[in-house]
Amino acid sequence: MTQSSLNIVFAGTPDFAAAHLQALLESHHKVIAVYTQPDRPAGRGKKLQKSAVKQVAEAYNLPVYQPLNFKAQEDRDQLAALSADIMVVVAYGLILPVAVLETPRLGCVNVHASLLPRWRGAAPIQRAVEAGDAESGVTIMQMEKGLDTGPMLEVVKCEITATETGGSLHDKLMNMGSPALIKALDDLALGKAVPEVQDHDAANYASKIEKPDLDINWQESAEIIERKIRAFNPFPVCFSDLNGDRIKLFDAKVVSSTQSSNPGEILSVDKSGIAVACGEGALVLSRIQIPGKKPMAIADLLNGYSDKFQPGFVFKSAL
Repeated sequence: MTQSSLNIVFAGTPDFAAAHLQALLESHHKVIAVYTQPDRPAGRGKKLQKSAVKQVAEAYNLPVYQPLNFKAQEDRDQLAALSADIMVVVAYGLILPVAVLETPRLGCVNVHASLLPRWRGAAPIQRAVEAGDAESGVTIMQMEKGLDTGPMLEVVKCEITATETGGSLHDKLMNMGSPALIKALDDLALGKAVPEVQDHDAANYASKIEKPDLDINWQESAEIIERKIRAFNPFPVCFSDLNGDRIKLFDAKVVSSTQSSNPGEILSVDKSGIAVACGEGALVLSRIQIPGKKPMAIADLLNGYSDKFQPGFVFKSAL
């Protein structure tokens, strides 16, 4: 190992975290153990599914620990026995007790997918798109008791484009985060890190995404609804009810409308899309999903299901 190498315990769960683990494994630092969420049932067969992080860890024959939480003393003792220099936490899915944060020699650092102090919390990527933010980024921070409140070690920024989806921003930030993380770790190892305290007065929170967030309120403006559709694409996806069917909405664009119609009413239908009245303006839906089918472009959907989408039909709340 080089002089600036650190012995790292990594904690994370989904793809976003797995990409950072892979980068660490390819760096000059040494990952000595991995923590991830317990295997959970997934898919139609409800078979136990290993997390993306566990799959990477096993491919490198790393020891993997999956405590339900760190309340048990034996789990804390297990972490302490690893004698790590630092713990790197990326989308782990657990709130770590202070005793855990203080266990490694240099404490714990977190990779957070926003420009802190903006969008602390569970869903920073989607909330940034939903709010119409012009930029986003990744913050590497030292962890402390508060939720995403710790001093910042490294910040990288990117533009949020007019067509950005939650999925495209996720991938953009995932690729940006790894080099920033390694730079922060190098600085810590060499004693060069200069942590910057967050402006707590400027903080806001990216609350967990719940079903009511996804149920389209057609009384809102076309601009607001279009941002929501992009924010929650490809997951967990906005939806609306049309004549008893829950329709998932993947792509839409804002258009002006002078027609006097009820919000949610279909104004016109052709192969370019389904125009729907909103509280202000209108949206043209260009890719949707009907029950039992895959997401489809409107041109393809109309080949077999044009009877389901007629001018005058009204989208309504599905909840």
